[in-house]
Formats: sequence, structure tokens, C-alpha cells
Amino acid sequence: MLRALEAIAISLGALLVSGILVALFIVATGNAPGEVFYSIYRGAFGNWFSWQNTLVRAAPLMLTALCTAIPARLGLIVIGGEGAMVVGGLAAAIVGIHLQTWGPWFVLPSMLVTGCITGGLLVALAGALRHYRGVNETISSLLLNYIAIAVLMFLVVGPLKDPATMNKPSTYSIGEQNMMGALGDSAIHWGLAFGVVTCLVLWVLARYTAVGFAADVIGGNARAARLVGLPVGKLLIGACLIGGAAAGMAGVIEVAAVHGRANASLNAGYGYAGILIAFLARHNPIAIIPFAILLGGIRASGGLLQRAHDLPDATVLVIQGIIFIVILAADMVYGKFGLFKPREAN
Repeated sequence: MLRALEAIAISLGALLVSGILVALFIVATGNAPGEVFYSIYRGAFGNWFSWQNTLVRAAPLMLTALCTAIPARLGLIVIGGEGAMVVGGLAAAIVGIHLQTWGPWFVLPSMLVTGCITGGLLVALAGALRHYRGVNETISSLLLNYIAIAVLMFLVVGPLKDPATMNKPSTYSIGEQNMMGALGDSAIHWGLAFGVVTCLVLWVLARYTAVGFAADVIGGNARAARLVGLPVGKLLIGACLIGGAAAGMAGVIEVAAVHGRANASLNAGYGYAGILIAFLARHNPIAIIPFAILLGGIRASGGLLQRAHDLPDATVLVIQGIIFIVILAADMVYGKFGLFKPREAN
């Protein structure tokens, strides 16, 4: 418990340092930091409309963060969430297009299963390359992102293009009847529930099962894990499969709950933002939920920053980048100055 609290404290400290650096950046743009920070708050959490925008963006962020967090518990740095989300959404759209007359109770589960499997297999490929061929999983998963995006763009402007989508090439629609509904009378779709439940389930799996304990052993010392007979290869690839399936689910949600078809909007940077959230949460699935909401709020405030302060919409990406740099720097001091600083032997 103390170790978990220290990890959270380091992440919160990194956010505080990030806030100072963001303030300096805002000053350099000629704006008052206090006013800009207040606008971020208003755009993210200022009213119910803002909360809805934030939570809609938080849903895919939770799932793409898991794509990095789950393999990281075994010592892998996977950054393939963007590609897994893209192929998951694309596969779901293809299924939805061809089965749309079968009824939503069959189409939506089929899309969900197909998207999760497709996203999982993409990231599992990076895990398999690492285990069997020694290929660095960070590089391979990054390159797989580019392949996935290229396949998406080829299909949406070619074989799967709906001729009616001239300004923004997209696939044919999955059908209005097959769209995910909203939660109550809000604009928040069911994807948020999928994201929260998935985080909770994987937290229980990591915290209270033998598989989760084995994953932590491998993450601590893979060589020792092999010596005690743990199936390191299977667990490594399995963790990548689960993480990729979560990101693939994010793609399904974007197709079935937001766009109704696959297009370039699947490549919206949710996968890369998920990497930051995973590191902020210290790869703890349950801690991903609040950090995803926080970052979702920052992304939701981009339009208000543009209107109120004449800042480009990409300002939120600068803020995101600053937080990422600081959290990576914080990793270098983790365990050196805290409660768990290694003690010298007597």
C-alpha cells in the first residue's frame, strides 16, 4: 500500500511540475496562466456539457492506456495502442457493413469480438517478435502503428469508400440501428462503461489472481521467472494480446458509438495519449480511470482555448507533451529519494 501511495505521489508531483512548465509556456504565448488554466477547467469540468465532452474522450483513452499498461507489468514498453485502435475500428466497420441487416443484438457483439481480436493480434505480433526473435517491442509496435494507419487510409479511399463521403473519405455506414446508444439522456455513450469495467476487471486480474502475480514476477526479473518454471513467453504474448484487445475495443467504440463508419478519425492520437496515461497511472489499471478523465478534460478544452485566448487547438498536444516529458524524468528518480530507497547492507 505504501509503495502504491508513493507511486501516486510521484505522478501527482510530476503533474505539479508540468503545471509550472505549462504556465511558462503560456506566458511565452502572451497569455495569463491563471486565465488559461481556468479556461481549461471550464472546458473540461465547468458544467454538465463540458463533463460529457470529457467523459466521451476519456472512454477510448482508458482502453488505449491499457494497451501500454498491461504489457508494462511484464517489463515490455509497447506503444502500439494507436495501431490496435485503428485496425480494431476498421475490422469492426467491415463486420458492421456486411452484417448490418442481422440486427443490433448480433451485429454489435460481432463487431466487438472482431475488433478486440484484430487489435489483440496486432500487438501480440510485437510481443511474439520480442520473445522469439529478440526484436525490440517498442520499435516493432511503433512501426505496426504506421502499417495499420496505411491500411486504413488505403481502404477508406479505395475498396471500402462510400461515394457519398467526398470531403472526408470513409467506409460505408454500419447502419443507424447498429449504433451504441447513450447513457440515459446524456451525450455519453456506452463506451465509457466498457472502459471503466475493463479497467476494473484487469485490475482484479492483476491484483488478485495467480496470473497477475506471475506477471509481476516476470516484470521484476524475467530470468528468475524462467528458473521457477513460469511460462514467460506465453504470458508475454498473452499480455500483449489483452492490451491490444483493449485498444481494439476503443476502435470499435469510436465506430459504433461516435462515427458510424471508419475513417481517418480513428487515427486521432488516442493511442499515443494512452501511453502517457499508462505512465501517469504507473501501469495500474484502476488508476488509469481518473488520469484518463483528466487528460480527456484537457483535450476537451482545446476548442475553448482557441476561442477565448487565440491559442491553436494543438495547444492541448503541447500540454500533453510537457506532461509526458516530466513523467519520464520522474521515472529516473523513482525509488531514489522516497520511502523505498534501497538500503545498504549492514
